[in-house]
Amino acid sequence: MINWRNTTHDWAGTVDTAHLKVVRSAPAEFAPGGVRHLVLEVLAYAAEEAESRGSGIAVVTRHADGSISVADDGRGTDTRVDAAGRTVKKPVMATKDLRFFDHPAAATLPDGHPRRGMSVVAALSEWLEHINRRANGSWRQRYEHGIPVTDLTPICDDGATGTTVHFLPTLRGPVDFRGLDFGPHLTVVLR
Repeated sequence: MINWRNTTHDWAGTVDTAHLKVVRSAPAEFAPGGVRHLVLEVLAYAAEEAESRGSGIAVVTRHADGSISVADDGRGTDTRVDAAGRTVKKPVMATKDLRFFDHPAAATLPDGHPRRGMSVVAALSEWLEHINRRANGSWRQRYEHGIPVTDLTPICDDGATGTTVHFLPTLRGPVDFRGLDFGPHLTVVLR
């Protein structure tokens, strides 16, 4: 892993507990506007993927238990095989995004607030399930307050690719999902 190029996240670690603690200690700073901002953080990754491919779809679903899922039809989260032959997933949920988190000039989301990365969503969720479908296999992993509580678990491969992030936010209050627009490449469907 040492020779793996770091573009968005540092492949050398799987969990940055200090980073997650900082996010949990200041939810209003890292998720201004609450749950809507968390959904925008997830959609930003789907929008990047859609732009790189020319188009894409993301389905945002509110579940009866208060959880939310965002499922896209992209390539899935990057995975690699280490020297021991184990599949390793890019640590997007439990480490900071190197492009945005500590940068004052970070890209802004449609709500006008800075993009911080997927770890904000994981840290500010009671639980989060990350389902990852790639051309070379499919996996699931569960997190609680940003910390992985399961290993990367293979799941049945159905031939589709994409990422599903299903989470129960710790933030409460009304949620307005209008205006989840990420431009011409990503179509957002609300359910």
